[in-house]
Amino acid sequence: MSSPFQLVASDIDGTLIHTNGTLSKRTIEVLDALPVPFVVVTGRPVRWLRQLFDQMAAPVPAICANGAVIYDAERDEVLRADPLSADLLLDVSKKLREAVPDIALAVEVEDGRAFWYEEAWPVRWDDDKRSVRVLSTPEELISAPAVKLLARSATHGADDFYELVSRTLGDIATTTHSSSSALVEISAAGVTKAAGLAWHCEQYGVDKSQVVAFGDMPNDIPMLTWVGHGVAMGNAHPAVKEVADEIGLTNDEDGVARYLADAFAL
Repeated sequence: MSSPFQLVASDIDGTLIHTNGTLSKRTIEVLDALPVPFVVVTGRPVRWLRQLFDQMAAPVPAICANGAVIYDAERDEVLRADPLSADLLLDVSKKLREAVPDIALAVEVEDGRAFWYEEAWPVRWDDDKRSVRVLSTPEELISAPAVKLLARSATHGADDFYELVSRTLGDIATTTHSSSSALVEISAAGVTKAAGLAWHCEQYGVDKSQVVAFGDMPNDIPMLTWVGHGVAMGNAHPAVKEVADEIGLTNDEDGVARYLADAFAL
């Protein structure tokens, strides 16, 4: 049976892998048998891809940091990056601190190979990890371009905090979220999973109408509405299910693999 799809794109967390972080044997088999290119499109930074690729026969192309980084995993090379400039980080962080007194900020720098966070950030990391460090002063946060700025609040609900941050920043940056907690992910204006995937598809000569994509959280919405066919996981956020062309099984039911097995008769 032929398929109209010439490229498959999938989010990772809550979508391709199980809740416990594993890639099922069935999913591995289906991905290995796919007759068309496969790409992961994720909010994860580059440094968090190894956990997935170590479970696969070979790494695959990756669009990371919600579209800000295009990564060739086989060559360990960043092909394209769209970071927030230091000047934009200064403007954005100033607006956020004024609007949310208890805000805690962190940045993905070095194309997502390093993570810097303020002392108020609720997650604590081992100090001996070279790629992850706490900042000594607020000024360090804006000392280098960042492919993603992350903001947390301990006093707001997830949806309320997202609305507040989005309203505060307007169109000077792109805001999204992929967590059930009050965590907002901020990218340069125009940077989305859809934009990153569009660039990738252009390199392959694939039209968006020929792409099927899978996702589960609001940061997947631009991608799912851009492609020819967007599939929301059975465990997806209500907003994702509302815009998807189809709703599949959950990630723990191997929803992506089972959909692709049917679509490509694998």
